[in-house]
Amino acid sequence: MAGALENVTDDTFEEVVLKSDKPVLVDFWAAWCGPCRQIAPSLEAIATEHGDQIKVVKLNIDENPTTAAKYGVMSIPTLNVYQNGEVAKTIVGAKPKAAIVRDLEPYLGDEIAKA
Repeated sequence: MAGALENVTDDTFEEVVLKSDKPVLVDFWAAWCGPCRQIAPSLEAIATEHGDQIKVVKLNIDENPTTAAKYGVMSIPTLNVYQNGEVAKTIVGAKPKAAIVRDLEPYLGDEIAKA
C-alpha cells in the first residue's frame, strides 16, 4: 500500500505492525499536536517514496491510549520503527524530512535514501 498512510488502532496494531514482514514506521500523534501536523506531509512523502521498503502508519494516541502506554510514548510526535515485532528505533520530536529519512536508512534496504 505504497503512498497511503494507514491508520492503526489498539485493536489492529499487532496484526498490521508487529506481524508485518517489513519494517513499519509508526507515527504516534494526536489532532491537537502542532508538530505532529507539521511532519505529516514528510511522512506521506516517505510512504510514497519508500513504501515498498517500509510501511508507514499512524496511531492516534487519544483514541488508542493502550498501545501508546505499552510502548512508553510520553511526548508526541514519536516515531517508532518496528522490525520483527520489536521496537528497532525511536525518533522523538518534529524533524525535517531529510533527517527522518537519514534515521530510516538502515530500514530502507540497499537503495540510497534520497532526501
